[in-house]
Amino acid sequence: MPQRKIAIVLFNLGGPDKPEAVKPFLVNLFRDPAILRVPFFVRPFLARLIAGLRLKAASANYAILGGKSPLLELTQEQANALEAAIPGARCFIAMRYWHPFSLETARAVLAWDPDEIVLLPLYPQYSTTTTGSSLTAWRNAAAEIGLMKPTSTLCCYHSDPGFLAATAAIVREAHARARQAVPEGTGLRVLFSAHGLPETIIKSGDPYQFQVERTVAGVVRSLALPDLDWITCYQSRATPQKWIGPSTDAEIARAARDGVAVLVVPIAFVSEHSETLVELDVEYRDLAEKEGVPGYFRAPAPNSDPGFIAALAELVAAARSRGPGLCSFAGGRTCPRPHTDCPHARAGAPAELAEVA
Repeated sequence: MPQRKIAIVLFNLGGPDKPEAVKPFLVNLFRDPAILRVPFFVRPFLARLIAGLRLKAASANYAILGGKSPLLELTQEQANALEAAIPGARCFIAMRYWHPFSLETARAVLAWDPDEIVLLPLYPQYSTTTTGSSLTAWRNAAAEIGLMKPTSTLCCYHSDPGFLAATAAIVREAHARARQAVPEGTGLRVLFSAHGLPETIIKSGDPYQFQVERTVAGVVRSLALPDLDWITCYQSRATPQKWIGPSTDAEIARAARDGVAVLVVPIAFVSEHSETLVELDVEYRDLAEKEGVPGYFRAPAPNSDPGFIAALAELVAAARSRGPGLCSFAGGRTCPRPHTDCPHARAGAPAELAEVA
């Protein structure tokens, strides 16, 4: 019997591949209705305006990285590792705001003619601004070209045991290195730093903050380090409105006041990119030194860590075993009743089925 051909589509945000791509990348980002929630007739104008205002700072950040984002190359490495772990699989990359876009990827999948498709977000925690937006773009692209194959969609894996174990292993190693480097008698606080969101998006029902906090709680349990000093915080505020907190920069300042070193863990990022390599490694390190934090350390993102890739392979297998349709790492809905933007809630799954432990 011939081996089944499995197309695994990896979703990520994408990033500019050259300096000239920074502005159109930003325009694409702010033109997304999931990001800029204003009336459709003003969104294109506002997107260009905001992109123009942010261009200088964004270009400077990417200049530190050689003029481009490393995200596509790192995602390709993850794709190659995942292909090696799953017989019959071929991984395709669909970026949301820069090439390869969903339409390009959908055409490549159609040409390969798989027996089935698995949609795998590289966002462990679901948000309407990330996984939700990527799924919308993919569905539109597939409909445009007539790509009709049995499709399994994984919405989230925030508390998947394999993902938690792989993340905890990375954090444990980074914590041990930091502990050795911190002067004797100085405390060490772990800052689990996730990308922030405007508070209005969370209040409207987005489950992202709930899921981030479930991830952190699971990692802390897996670490099982006695008297661990830790907190969940949020970075990358981009607009004047109120964002979820506490903010990572505020927690760095608090650590300075408390006289403790910090280990920053990028908990919602599975690949290095500008928000880890520049915001965490350059801007927040400079802030820590300015504030007088007695030690600043950073855990790496999973990238192609074997434990993380093994967890993704298990998630793909579980999604396939459940058959075509929407599923979480636990099968059904994992978000409590208030999180009405959970995709299972939108599909009508009752909150009573939520698995939140």
